[in-house]
Amino acid sequence: MFKINNRLIGEAQPVYIVAEMSANHRQEFAEAVRLVEAAKEAGADAVKVQTYTADTLTIKSEQEYFRIERGLWAGKTLYDLYSEAYMPWEWLPELKKLAGDLGLDFFSTAFDPSAVDFLEQHGVPAHKVASFEITDLPLISYMAKTGKPLFISTGMASLSEIDQAVCAARAGGATEIALLKCTSAYPAPAEEMNLRTIPNMAAAFDVPAGLSDHTAGIAVPVAAVALGACIVEKHFTLSRSLGGPDAAFSLEPAEFREMAEAIRTTEKALGKVCYASGKQEAASRAFRRSLFVVRDMERGEAFTLENVRSIRPAAGLSPALLETVLGRRAACAVKRGTPLGWDLLF
Repeated sequence: MFKINNRLIGEAQPVYIVAEMSANHRQEFAEAVRLVEAAKEAGADAVKVQTYTADTLTIKSEQEYFRIERGLWAGKTLYDLYSEAYMPWEWLPELKKLAGDLGLDFFSTAFDPSAVDFLEQHGVPAHKVASFEITDLPLISYMAKTGKPLFISTGMASLSEIDQAVCAARAGGATEIALLKCTSAYPAPAEEMNLRTIPNMAAAFDVPAGLSDHTAGIAVPVAAVALGACIVEKHFTLSRSLGGPDAAFSLEPAEFREMAEAIRTTEKALGKVCYASGKQEAASRAFRRSLFVVRDMERGEAFTLENVRSIRPAAGLSPALLETVLGRRAACAVKRGTPLGWDLLF
């Protein structure tokens, strides 16, 4: 468990819900502002952005190695995609202040040491390692040296690679690490999510674990919370109809709100290991079955399956005592509809 600002993150704490802006600002500052404001209204605890430029991620080249052949961004070069998707760095201070004024945490994924330095200059409370950078151990070590909490997405990574990343982070000085189960497909199919990895990962590395989700809809993050995820990160857009590199797998504000509410309901429903009745359930005990006299009886008449039945409500003896009651005799005349008690037997 660890803390970001005043928010505890970990087991038995409210799920930490992160709205990932990514490229959904469409390089319009006013839209980025609206996204932060909408994230607050939709129930997010934090807004996350990405800090890179096309030149810090790749090089401008038309060679086949740099061209995306399939999927959502087929036909683009990496340089063109990142040029379209990056957020101008000069926006960050004002967006961070806006988020803080609204009571939201604000942090970023850094993609190289210069981005880490920039984010540190502006006092972000945490850093994020993207799935594609999980094998960049020098970058993880550099982030770890900040002493800030690290969120590490695990998409595409083997168990060994996750272990190497966590070891690099700890060796670099990070003591507050969270792992996010991620499937790096855009959008990701539900059948490839393998959410049961989340509790296993938390136990294996002794860290809080959660989900960085690229599926459509809200079912997968809610299911992840039911399995123990204590962090949920989901891409967020004002409207998918606006387009943009990430729009297809992003939630709109009403959908994000629905997800956040479902997560909060799921938290309440998880509760604790308990076999006793709750306050609301206890009232229903009165409508269990019990033994009732179902025919008028004379004094001395034997109780049989014809005049005693197990029915609702629970005003009489337990149905478990039926065999004990059968063959006993009525201590007095008994009217139909009378709950059977020991005082009626001899």
